[in-house]
Amino acid sequence: MKYLFFLFACILFSCAPDKIPADLLVKNANVYLVDEAFGTAKAFVVKDGKILEVGIKPELELKYSFTSVYDAKGMTIVPGLIDAHAHLLNLGLALQNVDLVDTESYDEVLERVVEFQKKKNASFIMGRGWDQNDWDVKEFPTKKELDSLFPETPVALTRIDGHAMIVNSKALELAGITAQTKVAGGEVILKDGQPTGLLVDTAMNGVRLSYPKIDRETIVTALKDAEKVCLELGLTTIDEAGTSRETIEIMQELYEKNELSLRIYAMVGVRSGDLDYYLEKGIVKTDRLNVRSVKIWSDGALGSRGAAMRQEYSDQPGQFGLMITTEAQLDSLARAIAAAGYQMNTHAIGDSANVSVLRVYSNVLKDVKDPRWKVEHAQIVTPSDFDYFSEKILPSIQPTHATSDMYWAEDRVGPDRIKGAYSFKTLLQKSGMVALGTDFPVEKVNPMYTFYAAVARKDLQQFPEDGYRMEEGLTREEALKGMTIWAAYSNFEENEKGSIEVGKFADFTVLEQDIMTMPLDSIPKLKVSATFINGKKVFEGKSE
Repeated sequence: MKYLFFLFACILFSCAPDKIPADLLVKNANVYLVDEAFGTAKAFVVKDGKILEVGIKPELELKYSFTSVYDAKGMTIVPGLIDAHAHLLNLGLALQNVDLVDTESYDEVLERVVEFQKKKNASFIMGRGWDQNDWDVKEFPTKKELDSLFPETPVALTRIDGHAMIVNSKALELAGITAQTKVAGGEVILKDGQPTGLLVDTAMNGVRLSYPKIDRETIVTALKDAEKVCLELGLTTIDEAGTSRETIEIMQELYEKNELSLRIYAMVGVRSGDLDYYLEKGIVKTDRLNVRSVKIWSDGALGSRGAAMRQEYSDQPGQFGLMITTEAQLDSLARAIAAAGYQMNTHAIGDSANVSVLRVYSNVLKDVKDPRWKVEHAQIVTPSDFDYFSEKILPSIQPTHATSDMYWAEDRVGPDRIKGAYSFKTLLQKSGMVALGTDFPVEKVNPMYTFYAAVARKDLQQFPEDGYRMEEGLTREEALKGMTIWAAYSNFEENEKGSIEVGKFADFTVLEQDIMTMPLDSIPKLKVSATFINGKKVFEGKSE
């Protein structure tokens, strides 16, 4: 009898299907897959860092056995968020220097610098983030006060956009900058024949060369500090818009030691030797790091009137801005980059810079298949030039630039040229996609601000009430795609990330509310509950 019972149990057990082993079950979620159908799901399974299966009902629990389970408790999950244009290292370095963001006057700038120096006693004071457009007196500062406060300590304070800098006399002395200094693609601002301390675009390079050398330890700390900020805000991939061979190699070392989680799409800068090295070496690709693109700067920024315009600035007659890289130089670079199979991503703000970049791209890419070259910012474009954008030439745009600049942008360019500015919907219609980013630390890191600025076209105080040039706003679906699958596509990574689909990396962001249906003006306050990369939780918010 005991034998028959044992035999029956064995037969019964052998008939029951074996469960498939997996690493993680995510359940009870409101999942936006961001697949081709923009479908939804309630659960999905992860194995070996990738999505194994997506489901609607609890059937996944019957089919698989799991090492761990994540109960989303009804929260919303979207694919891991991508910032398609940022400066990770600069963010980390900024955390080590004077934070001048949101200062409301030059006096406040000086107060922060003095307070910083009391604590740090730095041999060279560096800071970033001031914007004279936010002050009651909207004039560029001079070195007078810095000379009085710091006669023997060099000071360099970079404008928020990174295209202008106020320095004191000691910093000018170290850099060898005088009233006679002339720099192609930049300007040493003079008053009464003497430097005011304001340097624009390439004129800043001499001061930067005199900075204390940033050692490896400083870079490592900066990358880790910046990564922490990004993970807390739901970002899983960062497009690093211009970096050096040294920094890329430090990133590789950190990945090998499992000391960095964030995925990075690194654009090589044009620093001497670095570009030649990577164009000869070819594409460098791992699961975490992708080096296959080059960052070029064609002009300056609108706020400092360094953006290259076809006609003079409306609020400063005789000023046309600056081409940092001429059209002939752009053409030469483009041909070398195309020959190496790399992607060219070029900063272009003014309408003159944009058309120069677009003409070069159009000529060089005639016979190149699927190049996906990007125009970074595409900020002021002559309406007839929008037709250059296509499947080959993609716009990489930063929605919070529009809401930061909207108060004064029309003053700079006038009522006609503003019609081609911050034209997100037009760019989308021409290229079929837009990649969205922040340009942090120029703007705040928070991707919820990106989403809100793209859709609502308002600042964080909900101004203007009806949105800024709403005809160029994106829908919520378009904004989410721009921060996920379209951004991934612009990086040649759409087959491995950007949506929650079988076979792709299990990178996803858990949001406390449904970003697709919640009140629009509440989105900037939307919190990230958790961030996952490769199916592993790399950030978890505090439960309230």
